[in-house]
Amino acid sequence: MKAAVLVIDMLNDFVKGSLKVAGADEIVPRIRELLAWAREKGMPVIYANDAHIRGVDAELKLWGQHAIKGTWGAMVVEELKPEEGDFVVEKRRYSAFFGTDLDLLLRELGVDTLILTGLVTNVCVQHTAADAFYRGYKLIVVSDCCTALTDEDHEMALEYMRRVYGAEVKSAREVMEGI
Repeated sequence: MKAAVLVIDMLNDFVKGSLKVAGADEIVPRIRELLAWAREKGMPVIYANDAHIRGVDAELKLWGQHAIKGTWGAMVVEELKPEEGDFVVEKRRYSAFFGTDLDLLLRELGVDTLILTGLVTNVCVQHTAADAFYRGYKLIVVSDCCTALTDEDHEMALEYMRRVYGAEVKSAREVMEGI
């Protein structure tokens, strides 16, 4: 098994800005700890970040202007910013695979297992999990490194990914002790 940690949309707009997700700031320290652990193990760290085109992208019609490419809102929060050797994939849809080179990057890195973290559990995390499943990746969703707009949405998405995609749902502690 070769795993990579995927950090999905831990961006200023979602943690501190215009589309702030309640509880997003609470998962930052656990993600930070998980990333330090992954880097220490030599595991790839990949950021999948919304980078929308103002006034163009379909998501903007549903959610309003957010994470516009090149703005403060589309930047990873300071506490989790990418480090040298990390990878950044810009996306314009919920899934980190749709219209990006994420799959190519993972294959070139020899990755077969994705450890998913970030926002929002039942939107971008779940859609990324679906596309990862379709491409044959093993999935680990870190339950305390994701959150959603409601606790119910978070729990339903975790259960869905477990049941439908065979994802292992684990805490950050369980991940760090088990790999």
